[in-house]
Amino acid sequence: MRLRTLAAVFAACLIALGQSQSLSLAQLLSFIQSSQKMITEGKMTDREVAKFLGNIKLTERLDERVIEDLQGQGVGPKTILALNHLRDVSQGLAAAAPIAPKLPPKPIPPPTSEEQAAIIDDMRQYALGYSKNLPDFICTQVTRRYAAAKPGSRYGGRAGSDPSWQKQDELTIRLSYFDQKENYKLILVNSTPATQEYANLGGSTSYGDFGSMLKEIFEPSSQAHFEWDHWGTLRGQRVLAFTYSITQSRSQYHIIVKDQHLDIVTGYHGLIEVDKDAHAILRLTVVADTIPPDFPIRAASETLDYDFTDISGHTFLLPLKGELLSDAGEYLTRNILEFHMYRKYSADSEVKYDSDITSAPPPLPDDKTREKP
Repeated sequence: MRLRTLAAVFAACLIALGQSQSLSLAQLLSFIQSSQKMITEGKMTDREVAKFLGNIKLTERLDERVIEDLQGQGVGPKTILALNHLRDVSQGLAAAAPIAPKLPPKPIPPPTSEEQAAIIDDMRQYALGYSKNLPDFICTQVTRRYAAAKPGSRYGGRAGSDPSWQKQDELTIRLSYFDQKENYKLILVNSTPATQEYANLGGSTSYGDFGSMLKEIFEPSSQAHFEWDHWGTLRGQRVLAFTYSITQSRSQYHIIVKDQHLDIVTGYHGLIEVDKDAHAILRLTVVADTIPPDFPIRAASETLDYDFTDISGHTFLLPLKGELLSDAGEYLTRNILEFHMYRKYSADSEVKYDSDITSAPPPLPDDKTREKP
């Protein structure tokens, strides 16, 4: 059975080569590499490969160096003997042309300084008008909250290792956007109807995930400094990425510790990624700077992804997924925010929403927010 299978494979190879048993050196090497994979998988033997090589003719000279390289790659002894025979009978043939190595794709040059300035101006106009251009809507925000001992701390394991995240709870929130204002109502906690207000919830929470972060970065009083960073691909779209930074004296970024009644404003920096053509913002990151050393939160960062969403037959760019990370010294917190089920806001939509929601939507796949080169 194996021999008949092998014969069928070889027949297909010969058909592909125009019904000829003559091989170029490149075709020979390709066949040897393919046969080694089949030998590893148990679909061929070294003897069967050698037998096939005994029935072919080369159109170019096979040199000893090539055979030595193949032998170093683990090609079997019977195949090496067959290759030695091909080497001897091909000595009168012309040498093969050098096989050029496959070069990596040529890097895309960055935009010129004039183009970068125009793109940043487009981003600014987009961000400052973002909230005004949104429709009134309602959606489901699911926040999954995690905590971990900080690596290197007493219970966090080896310094530099990945945190061992433990899920704390899952919050299902009705988020309504009406008259350019956001309203949050806690509906479920771990699939159980909530009995408290979102504002009174303990632990790490967030507000203003739609337009306020964009506006604060681009409004003139922030005096944000932008620089080109890289090209990328996000959700199948080519994106341009710029770094930005805002000093503490110009910042409106607050870190609040509610149970200790602490509220500070820090500087911050991050990355903004926009689509290549319309220059609409698809991803925003925020990393806090200049946090006082005695403040309970040692580090804080946020990431927010936007995606195109249909609401009543019209397409809008709305939040898709967010991540909040904080470092409280001995332990870390991580909130994953996902936005689902956008719909147009109406007078009775809130009441109907509360009666319809009985469980949180499943998590989004990771590849929805994974950037590619």
